[in-house]
Amino acid sequence: MAVPKRKMSRASTRMRRAQWKATPPTLVKTIENGKTVYSLPHRAKVVEDSAGTALYMEYKGRKVADV
Repeated sequence: MAVPKRKMSRASTRMRRAQWKATPPTLVKTIENGKTVYSLPHRAKVVEDSAGTALYMEYKGRKVADV
C-alpha cells in the first residue's frame, strides 16, 4: 500500500476530494401493462406475482435466475 512521504495540506486534500462527483443514474422508461416503469439499463429485473412475491429474475425476456 502506498504511504505518503509528507503530510498533505488541508487545501490539497480538499481540492483532491472536490473532484469526486456523484452522477444520477440513467433510467429507461418502459410501459408494462399500461403502467409506466423506470428501470436501470442492462440489469435483470425481478418478476413478481399478483401478491407481490418475487418469483424469478428476467433479462431481455428470458429467465436468468431464481430468487
